[in-house]
Amino acid sequence: MRTVVYPGTFDPITNGHVDLIHRAARLFDRVVVAVAADTGKTPVFSTEERVELVRGSVAGDPNVEILPFEGLLVNFARTLGVSVIMRGLRAVSDFEYEFQLAGMNRRMAPDIETLFLTPAEQYAYISSSLVREIARLRGDVSTFVTPTVQAALRARFG
Repeated sequence: MRTVVYPGTFDPITNGHVDLIHRAARLFDRVVVAVAADTGKTPVFSTEERVELVRGSVAGDPNVEILPFEGLLVNFARTLGVSVIMRGLRAVSDFEYEFQLAGMNRRMAPDIETLFLTPAEQYAYISSSLVREIARLRGDVSTFVTPTVQAALRARFG
């Protein structure tokens, strides 16, 4: 069974993330969406809330599993027996960071490959941080996130 792990903070999950998850679900037998607990960031939503928001956003994919994780991603991938990490790239600016991250992961775990996917064009500009900012300022985020996430943002920010 070919499994890929797609890690992220998902604070919140956006339609760009959902697009990548659906596409990965067509390429792999199993997709593990790994929601990072210790990100070095101060998330708006708790790990448990983010797991539930991801779950609510991709409920239609039977081969998608959502799990929280702590620590190094390569260690988490190994505990799952996964040899492929998927990362999303929106722009060239993402590439530099992701390239470094992939190199570090390869150095720590040469048996684990990193696969890069780009989102569909209509999602390429969406970021969780921009969605949070729009929601915080009480703007309409309905075209950027699922209704589940939109409701959670409205409840959080008013």
